Amino acid sequence: MILLTLLIFSLIVSRAYTKNLHRSVQNAPRTDSSSAQQLQPSTGLFPKVSVIVPAYNEAENIRDCAIAILESTALTEDNLEVLIADDRSTDDTKSIAQTLQQQLNDPRLKILAGQPRPTNQYWAGKNWACAQAFQEATGDFLLFIDADVRLKPGAIETAIATAETEKIDLFTCMPALVCECFAEWLVQPLMFNHLAVCFDFTAVNDPAKTDSAFAGGPFMLFRRSAYEKIGGHEAVAGEIVEDVELARRIKRASLKLGLYSGANLASVRMYRSWSALWEGWTKNLYLGANRNWGMMVYMAAIMFFLYPMPWLALGILLVNGEIANLITNHQLPITNYQLPITLLTICLSAIVIWSHYTLRRLGAEISECSTKYWWLGGLGGTLIAAIAIGSAIKTETGWGWTWRGRALQINN
Repeated sequence: MILLTLLIFSLIVSRAYTKNLHRSVQNAPRTDSSSAQQLQPSTGLFPKVSVIVPAYNEAENIRDCAIAILESTALTEDNLEVLIADDRSTDDTKSIAQTLQQQLNDPRLKILAGQPRPTNQYWAGKNWACAQAFQEATGDFLLFIDADVRLKPGAIETAIATAETEKIDLFTCMPALVCECFAEWLVQPLMFNHLAVCFDFTAVNDPAKTDSAFAGGPFMLFRRSAYEKIGGHEAVAGEIVEDVELARRIKRASLKLGLYSGANLASVRMYRSWSALWEGWTKNLYLGANRNWGMMVYMAAIMFFLYPMPWLALGILLVNGEIANLITNHQLPITNYQLPITLLTICLSAIVIWSHYTLRRLGAEISECSTKYWWLGGLGGTLIAAIAIGSAIKTETGWGWTWRGRALQINN
C-alpha cells in the first residue's frame, strides 16, 4: 500500500507538471522574421548592433561561433561589429580567433585581448570580459552571446526588429537545444523543461511581476541605454548567475524584459561531457534559486517522484516476484487484495512513464530537441536531483565549486 500511495502522488505530480509545462509552452511568444524586413539598413532606420562574445578556453567553439555570426547576416560594418573578447584563455582560443580574422579579412570582426582581472575586486565568470568589450562597443544595441551558440540566418535582424516593435529593453530567448553525448540527452531536455516550468513566459514578461525575472545568458540583446542605466556587467561583477541578476535589474528599473522562444534564432550546445555538465549546472542552479535550500530539496523531490519513482515501483514488483506471479500464476500465491494492487501499481507506473514522452514532446516545441532516449527519464531525473543537492552543497562549502578550473566564491 505504501508503494501504491507513492505512485498515486507521483501521478499527481506528473499531471500538475505536465499542465504547467503545457501552459508555459503555449504562452511562449515567438518572433516573426517578417518584421525584420520592415527594418532594413537601406531605409536608414536600422540601428547599429555590437555582438559581444566573451570567450574563455573556447578553442572548440570560437571559430564556428564567429563564422555563424558573420554568415547569419548581410549587415555591413556600418550596422554590425562582432567583438570576440578573449578572457585570457589558457588554450588556443585567442590564436584561433586571430587566425580566423586574418583568413576572413572581414572588417566587422574584431578580436579583443583581455586584460588581467582587477586584484581589488572579485569578478566572476564572463563579467570581466563583457565589461571590457562594452568599452569598445559602439552599437546602439548590444547582443551578448556565448561561444557555444550558433546564430541562425536573420537572427540579429529579427531580434532587433522584435525589440523595436515591442519596445523591449532586454530581449532574451531560449534557443534550440543541441545534444550529442549521452549525458546531454539524459539531462539537458529535462532541465530545459524545468526552466520553462519555473520561469513561465507570461510571468517573466509581465512588468508588474518584478519578482519573476529570467534571462538566458546564451542570447541577451540590450538597448545600450538600458544596459548603461542598470550598470551593465560591472554592476553584477561578482554574480555567478549574472544573466538572471541582469534581468532582475531590468525589471526593477521599470524597463521592459522580453523572454521569447528562440529556436528560430539560435542553437546552443552548452556542455560536451558529463563532467562539464555537472560543473556547469552545479555552478548555477542553487544561486539561480537565490541560495534557497528548500527550493533545491523541493526540486530534487519533484524530479524523484516525476521520473525514477514509476521505474522504482516496477523494479520492486519485479524483485518481489509479483510481476512473475501475475504472469505465471504460480510460485508465491497472490491473495485476493494483492492482485488488484499489483495491477493498479503496474498501470499507474505505465501512465507516469508515458508522461515522460509527453513532457519531452512538449518541451521540443520550444527546444526543438527530439524525444530521443525519452524512456531513460528515470535516470535523467535522478541525475538532476543529484545536481540540485550537489549545487547547494558545492556553493555553500566551496568544495569543487569551479568553472573551467577557476575557483568561484559567493558575492556577499
